[in-house]
Amino acid sequence: MKVMISQPMRGKTNEEIRKERQEVEKRLLDSGYKILDTIIDDLVYGIGDNYAIRCLAKSIEFIADVDAVVFMKGWEKARGCRIEYEVAKNYGKWIMIL
Repeated sequence: MKVMISQPMRGKTNEEIRKERQEVEKRLLDSGYKILDTIIDDLVYGIGDNYAIRCLAKSIEFIADVDAVVFMKGWEKARGCRIEYEVAKNYGKWIMIL
């Protein structure tokens, strides 16, 4: 089963995001899941007024490519994660909340 991880990312570097998800990734890999890398490179989308929207659009595209979405602690307070949750739920993806 292919999964993606949804986590609050605002104000964090890609390095900080990767560090936060290490334990979750290990648990998923140990359980036999394949993880889609969904960390978006700032150089691809740049930083600006519409950066968050571009990242959200890309994350919705990622949801189309997975069987499940794993939501990390604090997801319910992050605007993008809440939207990802609604998309996953409404399109029948398996959801795991940590």
